[in-house]
Amino acid sequence: METLQEYLLEKGYTKIKLHLTKTNHFEIKATINGKRGLFILDTGASSSCVGFEAVETFKLKAEDSVIKAAGAGAIDMETKMSKKNKVKIGKWRHDKVVLVLFNLTHVNTALINHNSKPVDGIIGADILKKGKAIIDYQKKYLYLKI
Repeated sequence: METLQEYLLEKGYTKIKLHLTKTNHFEIKATINGKRGLFILDTGASSSCVGFEAVETFKLKAEDSVIKAAGAGAIDMETKMSKKNKVKIGKWRHDKVVLVLFNLTHVNTALINHNSKPVDGIIGADILKKGKAIIDYQKKYLYLKI
């Protein structure tokens, strides 16, 4: 019997290693507009997000947004939006990703307080859906369809 990994690789998926932090979050490396960053993988976040402080790093064009961010202990936070971003995770890539920009300070403060590294943003359900994602929690891999 073939393994899940063999089956998915055969079906055109690529696998990306996930790192479990001390806060029990999965960390993932991703590239946005050619720049590498560190992100939290969050299946409960409807949109992928980047912190305001990383706008220049990832060459994001910020536009005003009507969306108010809520979650991770914060509500009604101001956000901006950035459209048409190139996102690459492992061998998977997408060229027209909309990212929500918001103040990530509360997230990073919590991570630092638990001896985890600060992150540049959150990879959410929007990207996971685009990539037909499958997460292997036991072996700590994310699979995305190329």
